[in-house]
Amino acid sequence: MERNVGEVDRIVRIVVGVVLLAWAIAFDGPSWTWIGVLPLATGLLRWCPGYTIFGSSTCAKSGGK
Repeated sequence: MERNVGEVDRIVRIVVGVVLLAWAIAFDGPSWTWIGVLPLATGLLRWCPGYTIFGSSTCAKSGGK
């Protein structure tokens, strides 16, 4: 798996995932809050299958020529 999730994207995904899961667990949130597993996983793995399908990436371009 080639990384396709950049640093800012990664941080946002992790924060959103943790907030949604905390809402689901600690505050007995609605069942849809368990979707927080997805952004958390993609942020931790630094790979998003949706980006792969659409040929997108938020990673910075590598330096060089």
